[in-house]
Amino acid sequence: MSELFNKWQGRGLCRLLLSIAVLGVFCPHILSGAVAKAGVGTGFLYDAIYLKHDTGAGHPERPERLTAIVDRLEQKGVVQHLVRLKPAPASLEWITTVHTPEYAERVRKSCQAGARYVDTPDAPTSRDSYEVALYAVGGVQAAIDAVMDGKVRNAFCAVRPPGHHALKDKSMGFCLFNNVAIAARYIQKKHKLGKVLIVDWDVHHGNGTQAMFYDDPTIFYFSTHQSPFYPGTGSADETGAGKGLGFTRNVPLAAGGGDAEYKKAFLEQLKPAAAAFQPDFVLVSAGFDSAKGDLLGRMNVTPEGFAELTRIVKGVAEQYCQGRLVTLLEGGYNLESLAASGAFDTLEGNRARVTCSCGMEDSPC
Repeated sequence: MSELFNKWQGRGLCRLLLSIAVLGVFCPHILSGAVAKAGVGTGFLYDAIYLKHDTGAGHPERPERLTAIVDRLEQKGVVQHLVRLKPAPASLEWITTVHTPEYAERVRKSCQAGARYVDTPDAPTSRDSYEVALYAVGGVQAAIDAVMDGKVRNAFCAVRPPGHHALKDKSMGFCLFNNVAIAARYIQKKHKLGKVLIVDWDVHHGNGTQAMFYDDPTIFYFSTHQSPFYPGTGSADETGAGKGLGFTRNVPLAAGGGDAEYKKAFLEQLKPAAAAFQPDFVLVSAGFDSAKGDLLGRMNVTPEGFAELTRIVKGVAEQYCQGRLVTLLEGGYNLESLAASGAFDTLEGNRARVTCSCGMEDSPC
């Protein structure tokens, strides 16, 4: 990953991040002014606190990733039709469900001392990063609570820093705390649900998430990712250990794969695995660096492809766990101009034939 850092600067708004908004909350009748019914739509979690995580000039994991999403939602007049959710900082109790107390303390001290990174240069930090990371974890928890309380049907969390590379005692890959792993334990411990499915479509394998649950039969981890690629894990023969054997499913894909390859993996491998597992809640580590043209990845998934993956995952949630689904942002670094993306214009120009691109028919879409 580090050898690609010199390619990050000097581009416009991120096409993929705009596609996230399309994927999670945009649908034609929102664009035409329909209003969602309160309490049955899609939650959208975001807060300006996430902009305070300063990764340094030119870094791809930067605040503009989130402001691009929010700005476009506001320009289209969509924000008011979503169920807005607000984060609170997670308590240390939840951080240490998957991380060691010593690691959590190291992150806190390093950030408060103004260290530029924790453990490795590919996990940059600033003085505010520890607090922001707590809010990232707590934001996902707030979305889970909203789903469980019936305030929303499902939710998208525009949070940073990302998390799926973070190990129990080490940061790496832009990640400090493993947001999705903590969320899974939160679902189990607070809401008393037994089985959680984690779907990860980031271009990089979520080695931290896999490692935390590798011997755990109550968490099913499913990942599609470019291979060979950073961080070097995620081969098809990594399927779990001990009681967790068979509860990890990796689908490594060659560089250049796109919509067809991802859809095939989801239909032929995710759906049967989910049918056997029958989850009580579904979480998605949504990394949009698997998109066509991303600066770090070499895959070719289109916005329409991501929408199709979401429809499949949403269908799994509807079939097995009453639609309980929370998606959280991981990667995605394609910094092209807004004009070149055309993601929203495509939707607007084809309202008659484009069905809900977020795949969540019970959402404000």
